[in-house]
Amino acid sequence: MAKKVVPEAERRRRRPTRRGTVLSEQLIVRTALRMLREHGSSGLTARRLGAALGADPSTLYRYFAGLDELTRAIGEELMGRALDDWTATGEWRADLRALGLAVHASYLAHPQAAVLTASRVTGRPREIAVDETILGILRGAGFGDADAVGIYHAFIDLALAFAALDAGALAIKDEAREADEDMWTSTYARLPAETHPHIAATAHLLVHRMNLSAYPVVLDTLLTSAEARLAATATATATAPQAV
Repeated sequence: MAKKVVPEAERRRRRPTRRGTVLSEQLIVRTALRMLREHGSSGLTARRLGAALGADPSTLYRYFAGLDELTRAIGEELMGRALDDWTATGEWRADLRALGLAVHASYLAHPQAAVLTASRVTGRPREIAVDETILGILRGAGFGDADAVGIYHAFIDLALAFAALDAGALAIKDEAREADEDMWTSTYARLPAETHPHIAATAHLLVHRMNLSAYPVVLDTLLTSAEARLAATATATATAPQAV
């Protein structure tokens, strides 16, 4: 049975740890992010986290019901940081593009944490704030509710899918990642036109592009499609026969 999480007010009254640190949910999450960066997902345990905080591992359960809840809090933190780094301009397409890039960048700043959390739904306040913002941008631009939800779904899943994909490449050891990246030059660029005419013809472009994230390109494709849908809806509405 999961242990009962101590209410927030009671947590704040706790004495400092052995190192003189007053624990908080935010401090635990930030420490967990550091541990993930240094040790990967297998290194995130209550024992190691307690040691890093100078606290007994059982203390963590005053803040989180278990490591799975901590994982969701880490995901919320990454999503919240994206919103912190974003500023609305009032132009819906530019705002969505900037927010999508901010989400992607926030997760890639912590690749080990991104791999662990990109597929999770946290239901926590900062994640909810991002979702509310996206839907607000779309509905404010004039999209109907069905279109707004459909575009929101594609938008957020696209950002998180590429975050997981690109973070996965960053999370592997440097030597392995460098070997993968070099493959476009060491192997693909050397394939003969006699056997692989299409790869040979485009090898110089593949070398230039394939180690970059495709996320900005695919994001623009999604937004262009959404923009076209909005324009079509506006045209259909303007030309529809008016009731008399």
